[in-house]
Amino acid sequence: MANDTSEKGGSAARYFYRQLTIKPTPVQNVSLRGKTAIVTGANTGVGFATSRQLLELGLSKLILAVRNEEKGKAAAAKLVSELNLQQDVTEVWKLDLSVYETILSFAERANSLERLDFVVLNAGMWSITREFNPHTGHEEVIQVNYLAKKANQPQPTRMTFVSSEVAGFTKFKEQNEVPILAAIDKPGKVDNFDRMCISKLFGQFFLAKLAELVPTSVAVINAASPGSVWDTEMNREYEKTFAGAMTKKVLRHFGNTAQVAVSMITDAVVNHHEDIHGKFLSFKFVEGMAPILYTPEGKRISEQLWKETMEELAFANAEGILKSISDQETK
Repeated sequence: MANDTSEKGGSAARYFYRQLTIKPTPVQNVSLRGKTAIVTGANTGVGFATSRQLLELGLSKLILAVRNEEKGKAAAAKLVSELNLQQDVTEVWKLDLSVYETILSFAERANSLERLDFVVLNAGMWSITREFNPHTGHEEVIQVNYLAKKANQPQPTRMTFVSSEVAGFTKFKEQNEVPILAAIDKPGKVDNFDRMCISKLFGQFFLAKLAELVPTSVAVINAASPGSVWDTEMNREYEKTFAGAMTKKVLRHFGNTAQVAVSMITDAVVNHHEDIHGKFLSFKFVEGMAPILYTPEGKRISEQLWKETMEELAFANAEGILKSISDQETK
C-alpha cells in the first residue's frame, strides 16, 4: 500500500485552498526528443492538452488512444498543424475502454513499439444517469474509469494515472460488502457523483497495489490530478442540466482551462525521480491518497478489490504478467 502517511489526502479544504491560490506553470527545460508516449482519451480536454504539452517538449512519437477514430484523427491533424509537426509524429489508435477485446488488441499493438517511454492513462467519464456496460455488466463509470485501465530504452517506462482528490470524498457505502464489484452493480438508485468518486478511489487502491508489484526498474508509476478544469468534456452530460450549467459558471471563476491544468499532469509524467513511485501528486506536491487506504479496513478492501480485479482481467492474464515481471526482477 501507499506509504506516504505524512499527510493523508481527502481534505476538501486543502484542495480548494490550493485550487484558489496556486496557478500551475508550464513544464520547461525538458527535452523529450527521441521518446514515445501513449495518451488515452487524447482527442479532447485534459488528454488533448497533455498531448500538446508533450509534443511542445519535443516528443518524437505520440500515440493518441481514442474511442472515436475520426475525432482522434481530427485532434491529431490539429496538433500537427498548430505545432508545425511532421505527419508521422502522431498516430491514432482505437481504444474503447468499454470493450475488453479492443483493450487486448491495443495492448498487442503497443507491444510492437520499439520503445514506450510514457503512458498517460487519462480516459474517463462521468454520467448523470446510471448505465450498465452491455459487454461486462458492470456500471459504465466503474468500467471505464477503473476496470479498463521496453528493453530497447535506457530508462523505465513512466506511467501516470490521471486521478482526482475526490477519491477521498466518497461515502463508499458498499465498502463492507463482498464481492465489492457485485455490490456496486446492484440495482437501485445511487448518487452518480459519488459513483464517479468511487471510481477514482478504486484507481488509487489499484495504483498503490500495482506499485508494490512492479519494480521501478520496469516502470515508475504514479498518479496526478489536474484539479478543477472547466473546459473539459468529461462533464458534458451534467452541463446539459440546469445545475450543471450553473456549476460550469462557477468553475470558470476558480477552475483552470485544460491547457493550464495539465501542466500538473505533464509534471508527473516527465519530472521527479523514482521516489514518486506509487504516489499521488496534487498541484505538483506529493499528497496522501484517500484516508481509507491507510486504515486496517483499507488493507482488507485493497486485497479484496485486487482479487476481484485480477479475476475480471483473467482473460488478459494480468496476474500472470505481473508475476512474470516480479520474477524477472528477482533473478
